[in-house]
Amino acid sequence: MLITMELNGRRVSREVSPDTLLLDFVRAEGAFSVKRGCETSNCGLCTVFLNEHPVLSCSVLAARAEGRRVTTLEGLQKEAKELGAFIADQGAEQCGFCNPGFIMNTISLLREHPNPDEAEIRSYLAGNLCRCSGYEGQMRGIVAYLKWREEAGHSGE
Repeated sequence: MLITMELNGRRVSREVSPDTLLLDFVRAEGAFSVKRGCETSNCGLCTVFLNEHPVLSCSVLAARAEGRRVTTLEGLQKEAKELGAFIADQGAEQCGFCNPGFIMNTISLLREHPNPDEAEIRSYLAGNLCRCSGYEGQMRGIVAYLKWREEAGHSGE
C-alpha cells in the first residue's frame, strides 16, 4: 500500500506492507532518534508526534499516519538542543538511549502546560524508562531548563 505523510516538514511517499509499524517507517526514512526499546508500549523510547500529539510509534501502524504530520526529534532540533543541554549538564545522559523519548515528551508537556510543577512533570514522564539513572538527573535538568526559560522571559505563556 502507498502511504504519504509529512515527516519532519517534508512530504514522504512510500510503499509499505499493511503491518509496517510507524517506528520502522520513520527509521527507514532516517529518523534514528526514534528507538526500538521494549516493543510493548512501555518505555517511551519510540515517541513521535502525530499531528502534534505524542504517540508510541511501536504501537502505531504506518498506515495510520497517512495524510498526517509526523515529527521526530530530528524535526525539533532547536527546542531539543536547549532542553538536552540542561539534561546533559545534570549527568543524566549516561548512555543517551532514553534521551530522545524524554525530550519529546518534555516538549509535549511544555506545549500543554508551559509552567508545570514537579508533580506534573513526574506524572507526564512516568512512561519513560531509563536503565542508567534514577531519573533525578533528568528531573533536575528539566527543572533547571524551566528556571532558565523563565529568567530569559520564554515561559511559554
